[in-house]
Amino acid sequence: MALRLGDTVPNFTQDSSEGTIDFYDWAGDSWVVLFSHPADFTPVCTTELGMVAKLKPEFDQRNAKVIALSVDTAESHKGWIGDINETQSTTLNYPILADPDRKVSDLYDMIHPNANNTLTVRSVFIVDPQKKLRLTFTYPASTGRNFDEILRVLDSLQLTDGYSVATPANWEDGGDCVVVPSIPTDKAREKFPKGVTEIKPYLRMTPQPNK
Repeated sequence: MALRLGDTVPNFTQDSSEGTIDFYDWAGDSWVVLFSHPADFTPVCTTELGMVAKLKPEFDQRNAKVIALSVDTAESHKGWIGDINETQSTTLNYPILADPDRKVSDLYDMIHPNANNTLTVRSVFIVDPQKKLRLTFTYPASTGRNFDEILRVLDSLQLTDGYSVATPANWEDGGDCVVVPSIPTDKAREKFPKGVTEIKPYLRMTPQPNK
């Protein structure tokens, strides 16, 4: 059964490029970005893994751990990491799960048979510190992911968890936010002292409250 937003994600214990990982223990009280790859030694994946290594300080700032998955073995991953570091001018600084038995791929519904019945698609899962699934992306194998967008969504999730706002189209950290519909405008003006602009009764904007 496919995971849905708000579900508690399943735990697993699996080998990785950094040794055996119990997912819940490894995640601790952090947010997690889990992202899958069709196979080792594939070109688009190599660029993605290198990009995430370069962006890892950005994830760290958001209390988010990153972990990749490929259906090949941990030994294969170690050879691939050498290529990633060489070709992407970086040093891989996070684990790659080994999933030759497809245990995690099946748990997280990463294999879409009508696309390819043996390889994982490019799935992304954002999991919060309570182990709840907060976001999923699914890309075809031919399309590399935009990890700036994944950072943007993390910013939105963490902001909207703490304040009674939502984020509008193309929002970026520091931009104006939408006041949630459940708050009447008069109460919103009290709650958001930076100001509330009423465009329509259901569409009210306020400066980002934590900036």
